[in-house]
This record gives sequence, C-alpha cells and structure tokens, in this order.
Amino acid sequence: MAAVERLQADIKDSILDTVGETPLIRLSRLAAGLKAQLVAKVEYFNPGGSIKDRVAMRLVEAAERDGRLKPGGTIIEPTSGNTGTGLAIAARIKGYRVIAVMPDKMSREKIDLLRAYGAEVVVTPTDVDPESPQSYYRTAERLTREIPGAFQPNQYANPANPETHYLTTGPELWRQSGGKVTHLVVGVGTGGTITGMARYLREQNPRIQVIGADPVGSIYSNAEVHPYLVEGVGEDFWPKTYDPSVVDRYVTISDKDSFLMTRRLAEIEALLVGGSCGLAVAAALEVARGLDDSEAMVAVVLPDGGRGYLSKIFNDDWMNQYGFLERTGERHVGDVLRAKTAAGEIPPFVVVETDKTVRDAIALLHEHRVSQLPVVDASGAVVGSVGERGLLKRAIDNPHLMGTRIAEVMEAPFPSVGNTDPVREAVDLLSGEGSQAVTVADNGRPVGIVTRADLLESLIS
Repeated sequence: MAAVERLQADIKDSILDTVGETPLIRLSRLAAGLKAQLVAKVEYFNPGGSIKDRVAMRLVEAAERDGRLKPGGTIIEPTSGNTGTGLAIAARIKGYRVIAVMPDKMSREKIDLLRAYGAEVVVTPTDVDPESPQSYYRTAERLTREIPGAFQPNQYANPANPETHYLTTGPELWRQSGGKVTHLVVGVGTGGTITGMARYLREQNPRIQVIGADPVGSIYSNAEVHPYLVEGVGEDFWPKTYDPSVVDRYVTISDKDSFLMTRRLAEIEALLVGGSCGLAVAAALEVARGLDDSEAMVAVVLPDGGRGYLSKIFNDDWMNQYGFLERTGERHVGDVLRAKTAAGEIPPFVVVETDKTVRDAIALLHEHRVSQLPVVDASGAVVGSVGERGLLKRAIDNPHLMGTRIAEVMEAPFPSVGNTDPVREAVDLLSGEGSQAVTVADNGRPVGIVTRADLLESLIS
C-alpha cells in the first residue's frame, strides 16, 4: 500500500490573517505595443476589498500597544470608505465600536458596506473648506472629543500608515517583480502608500522613479484646488503622513479620463476596480508610453475593487449626468476600420512576419496598396512596424537591403487603440510628428490598422 501523504494544515485564526500578499498582474492587453512592461499590484484581493485593510489593521494594533485604544472603545475615522471598512473588519474581530465619517460624494455601496460590517456612518458635505466645522475632518475630531473612550487613528497623521507600506506592500512588490521594477506609480491620497513604498524600494534601488498620480483639483499638483469626483485620492490639504520629497514628478488626470480608464480596465483586463485605480493606470500608461526601454517595468498600485462603484462609474446614467460618456452617434475607431475594409479590396489586417525579408514586405505593400505594415512574431504578437518611407530611405543607403530580415530593420510598433475607443483618441495619437498609423485592438487582440488618411476620409464621409 502506498504511503499516505501527510498534509500540512493551513487554517487562518481570523480574517485579519488574510490581509496582504496581493498579486502582481501584467497588464499586457492594455499596454500592447509598448516597450516597457506595465504591471499592477491588485489590492482588492484583501478581505475588505482595498489596500486600506493593511493600514487599518496596523492602526488598531499600534493604538492597542500604546494604550490609546482600550477594550470596548470607539474608533472614529474620517474616511472615503475603504479605511473605514478595514477598521470595521478589525473592530468586528476585536470588539470595538466604529464610527466612519464620510464626505457625501462617496457611493451608496460604500456606505451600505460599512453598515453591513456594523459601523455607524456620519455623512458630511464635500464642498466645504477643510477647516469648516462641517468638514469630515472636523466632524470626526468633534465626535472624538464628545464620546467617552473614543480614539481617532487619524490615517492622515499616524506614522503607522506609511510604515505599513514600508513593511509590507513595498517588500511584496520588490519580491514579486524579481527586483525589476524601475518606475512606481501611485495615486496620492493620505500619502502613506507612496511614502512607505518609495522609501523601501529606494533602499533596494536608489534609481527607481516614483510618480504620483493626482486628480485635477487636488493640492498636490494643481495651482487651483477645487472639488473633484474621483474618490479616495488627492487632497485639499497636506497630510503629515505624506513625504512629498519621495515623488519625482506628478501626472495629473481628470475625472473623465479616470472613470473611462476604470471602465476600460474591466473591458480589456477583466479588472473590476475603483476610480482611483483608473486614475493611477491612466498616469502609468502615460509614463510607460514615454519609455523607449524594454527593460523598464512600470508598477502601478490598484487600491480597491469596483463593486463599490456600480451605481456611479459603471452606471451609464450617472456617467452621462456628468458628461463622461461619448455623445450618442459619435464614431468609434472600429467604425473607421469597418468602413475601410467594407469594399473588400483590403484585408482587415495585413501584417509581415519578423523572419520575412524587406523584399517580401515591399511586395505586400505593393499588393495591398498600403504604405505601412505591422510586424508580428511567430505567436502573432505585434512587435514592430515598417513603412514605405523608412524602407525607401534605408534602401537608398544600402542597396543590399532587399534580402535583410524584417526583424533587423523594423521600427517601433504603432500606438494601439481599442475598437470601441472614440475616433478622437486615434486623432490625438496621430496629430503629432510621430506615427502615421495606429493598431486597432478588439479585446486586446490586434485586428487592423487605421492611418491618418483613413481618419481624414472618415471625417468627410
């Protein structure tokens, strides 16, 4: 009889033991055609659905050690919802009362979730000065003074906030990336995540670039500070938990671009995330597009999941209310591609393989009456491009070029747009001095190219 395998039990003492060790995922579809790798630390795998579970647990543990939080006490915190959820989870296990003070721009789902965990929720107006007695910061302070045994962790000033990410999130990213991360992109809210992660990663590699993603209207990167809709990121004051010296530069993203990218992450990468994630990824893509280095790795932190935003970002009526969706009848890139191939004279996607010769590429250009071609490898992935202009210039300088493999003469891949992206995204990419064409992708799979001439023709048709 075969020996019975002895299994090692792996049973957690409580849900708090499942916080952390979230996955690092490559965003290969969204970043198709870019030289730099784009990877995401997906924090909705934490039990409360966000990165704030990490912070909440350590805030409570630090207060218990210091004697500021005693058995049966009350935890009061001004929060966009996620920290409150993490605190509520910890409080359920440890026996504390939680009062979450939230601005009124937060989604209904976040409020309902907090209440499901037993937290009490106090909602305050968003469009008030931070020093106003009505603001969620001052309301939380007042309740802390008035309720006996109350403790405010204050994630905006508590050093346990950045310390959490120095001790956990930063080391996890470094290990999971194999020490290859070169650029870190983080949405800046309390500043704890970017401060703690940057400090740890810079100790491993001082050359790592740190980029803060910030909403239009936030104090961190805008001269004019005003309300915005994206939740849980940006501020109208400078928190003590934020060390701005760790940031090399900011990328500022609008509400609209944040929310459209949030939807795109669900459509293309099957990642249902929150609006601050869309903001961070939009910023990370801007960073990655500017890197001409195949060794570069851009890591972006996705703070929370999208189930708390189903009534807002993923609701067409709400998006239309703020003018974030395209006008009815507006043409998309896929419409231009379909019109281009409707006559049947040009196949939808003409490509040349890397092992073909320049002579083969020129024959394809002539046969299909096109001026540029994507270059694909053996797996069908787009790895480069060739065009009449570039080949002609090289042929004049080198008469023996015709037998050269395409892999040796190809240029960078064309920029990529989605089949359902509005035409203006392709126009923006092609309006400069760079590429003459864009690759059109359907659910991450390249299906054709659209040129400047195609776009011009679509405008007059």
